[in-house]
Amino acid sequence: MRKKDTINLVKSRDRGPIEFESRNFDHEGDVMTIAGKDVISIPQTATIKEAAEIMVKNKFRRLPITNPGTGKLQGIVTAMDILDFLGGGDKFKILDNKYDDNFLAAVNEPVKSIMTRDVIHITTRDSISDAVTMMLENSVGALPVVDDEGRIAGIVSERDFVLLMAGVFIDEVTEDHMTVDVITTTPGTPIEGASKIMVRNRLRRIPVVGEERRTPHPEDEKLVGIVTSTDILEFLGRNQAFNSMKTNSAEEVLATPVTEIMEREVCTVTSSTTLGEVCEIMEKHGIGGLPVVDYGNLRGIITESDLLRAITG
Repeated sequence: MRKKDTINLVKSRDRGPIEFESRNFDHEGDVMTIAGKDVISIPQTATIKEAAEIMVKNKFRRLPITNPGTGKLQGIVTAMDILDFLGGGDKFKILDNKYDDNFLAAVNEPVKSIMTRDVIHITTRDSISDAVTMMLENSVGALPVVDDEGRIAGIVSERDFVLLMAGVFIDEVTEDHMTVDVITTTPGTPIEGASKIMVRNRLRRIPVVGEERRTPHPEDEKLVGIVTSTDILEFLGRNQAFNSMKTNSAEEVLATPVTEIMEREVCTVTSSTTLGEVCEIMEKHGIGGLPVVDYGNLRGIITESDLLRAITG
């Protein structure tokens, strides 16, 4: 499906939420018109470090786990799973208990230890509307697509819909769809702390605020950077973590402050930016979320998930 086909998505303030035209979005199997078909997958014997390296190299946030012989879907590992392992949640017990804080040994643990086995997925027979509904109902950012034999046939993500919607959302503005209660962190937060915030709140990015400034509104927060799950993966996948290590201690690695990995030149939008422009910025820069800044102050954040919800109302 090309962008011109999305003109059939109808939206105006008088007509209510965007609706999928049935002739374009409810056809059985039409999800394959937008799904990525050249899917990179890994076996469950691949290491956590290898998974992180592949994600970083290909700019992925997730990797399907397949049987090398049959191609059948066995699981999925996401950036969030790796953050969980790095100290964000229950999977940290693998590192802490099994490897006694030995980071180098732990990252060579097979990915099957942290992957999700009961994968939420769709089939090649499903429609685009099915995919949107499934993503929203299960709060997932992507869905593997399998054929009748359970073999991986593609993957569809929120990003696919953002690419479709660039230039189409011309009347809707960010203010009406952004998340206002933004969870932030400060420059001194260690990677472990940032991982915990992301995992516990199911966030892929956290604005970093701080640095005192003289202002008549001291309660307003100044944006100084943003740290994403991808930034943390890059720290692991590009060997930054290993190059800076003095010992094998995971505690040492995870104590690294987010200022060493965060993006300082942050792409932002204002509350009056149209959603079409938001989509175009996301597409141009390959990012999934934009802080909303008015007059230098952080007011909210708009993400691919917000855009997906805007499609259906």
